[in-house]
Amino acid sequence: MVNIKYIIWALIAGAFIPLIGILNGRVGRALGEPFYATVMLFGVAIILALVVSVVFGKDAPSFQNLQTLRPMDYTAGFIVAFYVISATVLAGKIGVANFIVMAVSGQIMFSLMIDHFGLFGAPVKPINMTQLVGAVLLLIGLATTQLASSKLD
Repeated sequence: MVNIKYIIWALIAGAFIPLIGILNGRVGRALGEPFYATVMLFGVAIILALVVSVVFGKDAPSFQNLQTLRPMDYTAGFIVAFYVISATVLAGKIGVANFIVMAVSGQIMFSLMIDHFGLFGAPVKPINMTQLVGAVLLLIGLATTQLASSKLD
């Protein structure tokens, strides 16, 4: 069983995700360009990450540690930037709930593929029938939210 404090931490982190689009959208409108809102967000994020690393981290990584990374290992930064830019631009166009439903659906579907095939060095964990049923229900939920949303427009 996962420690309850980790469950709470993950739930809080997930609850904050919809705010990225809203808050960054506001910053983008104030700056006159949504892409610069992402630059500001990452500026604040790097400062916080550095403070947390210094306060809670162990020794700083050595240059030798960094040499062990493969070029693919750096793509996480591109993925985070793509997500934040997407949330910033799309939340205002399709709505926060629509963006989050679509983003989470994509995360879960791709996570199942990563586990099933052991992509990117992940351990192979074949999809079972319960997960498959859950994925189908997820897609039905996605379609339902989109149908409901289109009837409101």
